[in-house]
Amino acid sequence: MEKLRAEGFTVEEGSGGMPTAFAAEWSNGPGPVIGMYAEYDAIPGNCQAALPRRMPRAGLGYQAGGHTDPHSALGIGALGGLLATKAAMERHGIPGGLRFTGEPAEKVRGSKPIHAAKGYYDGLAAMLSFHPFYMLPLCNTVRWNTHCGAAYAMVYRFICDAPENWGASDGAPIPQSHSAARAPGAMDALAVMYVNAKTLRDSMLPHQGGWSISEAVLTAGQATADNQPAGLAELQYMIRVPTIDMAEHVTAALDRTAAAAAAATGCRWERHWVSKSRPGLANHAMARVVWDAMQAAGPPAWGRAAIEVAQAIQAELGLDPMEAPFIDAMQRLVSPETAEAALRQELAPSQTHATSDDYTEMCWHAPTARFYIARPALKAPGGFGYPAWVMNALGGIPATIDPTVLKAAEVLAISALRLLEDDSARDAAMAEFRTRTGGGVGGADWQPPLCDYDPPIHFRWPEYISTPRGRDWWIPRGLPGA
Repeated sequence: MEKLRAEGFTVEEGSGGMPTAFAAEWSNGPGPVIGMYAEYDAIPGNCQAALPRRMPRAGLGYQAGGHTDPHSALGIGALGGLLATKAAMERHGIPGGLRFTGEPAEKVRGSKPIHAAKGYYDGLAAMLSFHPFYMLPLCNTVRWNTHCGAAYAMVYRFICDAPENWGASDGAPIPQSHSAARAPGAMDALAVMYVNAKTLRDSMLPHQGGWSISEAVLTAGQATADNQPAGLAELQYMIRVPTIDMAEHVTAALDRTAAAAAAATGCRWERHWVSKSRPGLANHAMARVVWDAMQAAGPPAWGRAAIEVAQAIQAELGLDPMEAPFIDAMQRLVSPETAEAALRQELAPSQTHATSDDYTEMCWHAPTARFYIARPALKAPGGFGYPAWVMNALGGIPATIDPTVLKAAEVLAISALRLLEDDSARDAAMAEFRTRTGGGVGGADWQPPLCDYDPPIHFRWPEYISTPRGRDWWIPRGLPGA
């Protein structure tokens, strides 16, 4: 934010009621406004130093947070593209504006549904969405028809605040409290919910097509060594499915499971939303603009220093270092139509959306292109799988990640400048947006924001803390409302 202010942007901190989000805007006079954004989050258990061997960052353990996708490259690449666009607009007198949002908690699709519902993407002429590649065939290409699907995330909270009523007939104190029947409590409710939801997942979602339900235990326990039942337990679910209708059906089934678990354990239950996000909306005109920019810029290239890092990693793992250690897909472009055809081979003909990301929220407020630039990935000998730390290290070592960052910035700037200067390209993208939504924002086929909840900022997410032992990564105490 300091850099953006220094560049002349007006910056709103805590945008949308989210303390770690921001929204920045800059204008070079009346004209179209182009949107870009940064994402940031950190995944527990992925702490890795920028070294070609497994080692956490200084002063931290392996279970601290780390970037996996890496969103660090996404944020810096997007910032580079934004500032390059601004510099060109100033130098050549190109009118218009730039809007840049900071999007936290992307892994749970946290901020964009809230920003969308509160109008932060309204009024844009176009939105450019970059992500480092994370799956083939979506590498050095632009999404065409099959965009990411819907996703819901929620926290189920079990509270056992009246255990004395379990089995009591007259409400009188129990004289033999240590041996009398008592409510099983919140920990048992969580266990029942966890196990039954596993069965639900197998029943509702086939193991294909990129559909998933995942869970995370946020809070469990709160009991003593005595026989007191646990008073509080929380379980988060993340649902990734092609359609909103599917997400609603899974949610209804989870609600029934939570109600049954609470009834069986003497608890009450609550559901708190973390995210409700819409599926993506294609825009071929926007995809063509970005594809033209990618062809002009060419694929990223990795030099000798990057190859030596990759070879050092292979040697560290007991492999024979390869002369050309990176996968071939990193250094070639794939047309949107070709990538689409390859992607569709893995999907049922009726499936309209696949995989998960919340850039989809932006698609319903402005013509949007979603594109992928290669990140470093290593070839593997037959039967070998690289451990997770390898991708994390490659995403943090400058020699291996800088080509991704610089190429993304280049493609973003070329695309943004084309949209600012080329009325016909911009008009075609907006015309397609209006056609697909039945008239634009508020049109007959437009899907309004699903966000009907406050920012989920009061849960026990892990965080960095200072302790007598030094800096650490832990779950903070205190839980408002519990």
